[in-house]
Amino acid sequence: MQLTGLFGVFIPVAILFLLFLSGVRIVNEYQNGVVFRLGRFVGLKRAGFRWLIPFVERMVIIDLRIVARDVPPQDVITRDNVSVKVNAVVYFRVIHADKAVLQVEDYLYATSQLAQTTLRSILGQVELDQLLSERERINHEIQQVLDARTDPWGVKVSNVEVKHIDLPAEMQRAIARQAEAERERRAKIIAAEGEHQAAEKLSMAAKVLGRYPATLQLRYLQTLVEITTGGNHTILPIPLDLLRTLSGVKAHMERADDGHEDRRYTEDEEEGPPAGGLS
Repeated sequence: MQLTGLFGVFIPVAILFLLFLSGVRIVNEYQNGVVFRLGRFVGLKRAGFRWLIPFVERMVIIDLRIVARDVPPQDVITRDNVSVKVNAVVYFRVIHADKAVLQVEDYLYATSQLAQTTLRSILGQVELDQLLSERERINHEIQQVLDARTDPWGVKVSNVEVKHIDLPAEMQRAIARQAEAERERRAKIIAAEGEHQAAEKLSMAAKVLGRYPATLQLRYLQTLVEITTGGNHTILPIPLDLLRTLSGVKAHMERADDGHEDRRYTEDEEEGPPAGGLS
């Protein structure tokens, strides 16, 4: 009789204990629980120990951490009719767990599909040069559009990054030729500016040397020293005064020859036409 009485008490207690355990839920700090009672939404459960009424209440756990989803490569035709493949990565998180459960069937899949269509739509409105050079602005524009469209789902899109742009081989060669031509243009401009600056400095140096003839002699001697330090050379220095004298003699002789030719040309004109010629 005593054993029967003990079993009669133990069995209901065990059943109640099992029912209690079946209703126990542990919600982590980075999670929220959306509770339904007989199919109706009744509230949220925050982190900690939570108990649900068995067979009456049900809880859906939603992760509140930032989720990174890779956007598969998309075939995009830019505004200037260039076909490229672009992939990206989207960072988002749930800020309203109840909306993420009540407003959309699968917020992860829905956000991923919306990111793909938004990526194609936004990149189709820009040119290839803008896509390559203004990537930060394009990322911000895609993020704003996605955030506005996912806000009714309780999802916050924090960032969008375009990772890789796959260009056709023909376009890669054209861009390479353009970059090479740009580099050559810059090199020619830099060389021309260097020649211009060198010419200005040389003209200034010539003016200084012309005002002070002694500096020309010093520069001449310095040049001879620089030549001899480069190796074994035999140099016969010629005084600059001798060079000036020879230059003066040559110029005087040229002027004399020119004067002689002018006098001979004048005498020929004075003689007149030859005899028997036409008057």
